[in-house]
Amino acid sequence: MTTFRTIDDIAPDQRLLVRIDVNAAVEDGTVQDSRRFARHAETIQELLADDHAIALLAHQGRPGRDTFVSLEQHAEILTGHLDHPVEFVPDTDGDDALVAIGGLDSGDVLLLENTRMCDGELPEEDPDTKAETDLVQTLAPEFDAYVGDAYSAAHRSHASIVGFPRVMDAYAGRVMETEYEANTALRDREFDGTVTMILGGTKAEDAIPIVEQLDDAVDRFCLGGVVGELFLRADDRDVGYDVDESALFDHQWDEHQETLERVLEAYRDRLHLPTDLAFEDDRGERGETTLEGVSKERPFLDVGSKTAARYADLVAGSEAVFVKGALGVFEDERFARGTVEVLSAIAEADCFSVIGGGDTARAFMLYDLDEEDFTRVSIAGGAYVRALTGEPLVGVEVLEDDG
Repeated sequence: MTTFRTIDDIAPDQRLLVRIDVNAAVEDGTVQDSRRFARHAETIQELLADDHAIALLAHQGRPGRDTFVSLEQHAEILTGHLDHPVEFVPDTDGDDALVAIGGLDSGDVLLLENTRMCDGELPEEDPDTKAETDLVQTLAPEFDAYVGDAYSAAHRSHASIVGFPRVMDAYAGRVMETEYEANTALRDREFDGTVTMILGGTKAEDAIPIVEQLDDAVDRFCLGGVVGELFLRADDRDVGYDVDESALFDHQWDEHQETLERVLEAYRDRLHLPTDLAFEDDRGERGETTLEGVSKERPFLDVGSKTAARYADLVAGSEAVFVKGALGVFEDERFARGTVEVLSAIAEADCFSVIGGGDTARAFMLYDLDEEDFTRVSIAGGAYVRALTGEPLVGVEVLEDDG
């Protein structure tokens, strides 16, 4: 079990620098609400109850991507969850930020600008190197303690995650504490019956290690999303490559072709691939096609109805089900069938269930799914994968070192 200190160990009325992860989907320039906001709001509420003055650090997107935007909208969303004002400061470690931090009083909450707009936040380097960045050296003296609550980013050795615990008192926030303990316990749990994993999403580099490293723990994997198409391409199907303006497939295929083919060959008896796929037809409606004789001419946006029904049946007969990644573009109601049908089947099944991934968790809000129907809904993606596969989380280790 962990050795880090938690927010229960912080004396009241302190000036706290709190790292959260509210990295969110951005649609047409609008930041989308998600469970991450709600979960971190619970940590902030606890800290406010102890009369702390709070400055929040967070990131959004990566430089060069459409999701790389300011955190101004994030402050508005957090304000709604907290029912308490969150002041936004369009600066992170410059003069404007320091002035705002200097004015912090007990009960105040402010959100600093996107950490990834700061030199030194990226790339990933060891914690001692990150502790020497301007971001850490400038902000650390302004606070009594650091609270690491960004579990879903704990696999990243970025300055705002690993640098501050090297130079100041550091504690785990409630999200960090509960997510780490729950996901670590899952890795060591044993089941007598069939264990199924729904494996989708857009990142092959996340999915492939799961298949190999959970070899002894998972009996069958149901594939979808970009990951599913890439495995279909490895199976000589005429899908899994970029068409139109998409840019999700070809570079991942080039990077992982050999591994995809090797994993498919080694685990074919446990990998369940889509047998039909959905697309937007000429009328703008959902169309479907089987894989027999198909040639990809437009993007596939969901698994087909037959595949969704087959996966739902497999879920119904499982003792435990783990989910990592969506089976389709569920944000669009036309292409939510695969993801929602399988999640609904899990909710109805008498099984142990864990839903992982910040994007997947958004489906609960969009389609009125009840979180209480599942054993655990994790807001983490990459960190969830690493916890399941036993890989260390540097953002947790630095807190443990401090303890």
